[in-house]
Amino acid sequence: ESLVVCDVAEDLVEKLRKFRFRKETNNAAIIMKIDKDKQLVVLDEEHEGISPDELKDELPERQPRYPSAAVAAICYKYQHDDGRVSYPLCFIFSSPVGCKPEQQMMYAGSKNKLVQTAELTKVFEIRNTEDLTEEWLREKLGFFH
Repeated sequence: ESLVVCDVAEDLVEKLRKFRFRKETNNAAIIMKIDKDKQLVVLDEEHEGISPDELKDELPERQPRYPSAAVAAICYKYQHDDGRVSYPLCFIFSSPVGCKPEQQMMYAGSKNKLVQTAELTKVFEIRNTEDLTEEWLREKLGFFH
């Protein structure tokens, strides 16, 4: 089977661009999904003032019959050890165990395109949404600073 690479919906590209340069100082997240028929990565949900722990509850790990892959971008208020605060844009790919292989392939094939289109640098992957915690994200971000 060939790898399907989905394009990124134009309005999502614009939304991610604005999201990256947002002025608010709270956490926020954008959840994306793949529209299989259109072969497009599209906006699914937006959240303001959301913690990584709350975000994991929003990811569609358990759809009625199959766990579902998902993509989230979170703008996270990160306090550095020296007291500085930054708001890195983190990209999280959730590809739970038990996800349909066809869906995993679509997400895997589209990941690089999405990362390039949105010019993302902090890209993380999780196999179990339970792993998505504040502590996990802080630990991942620690490698960048």
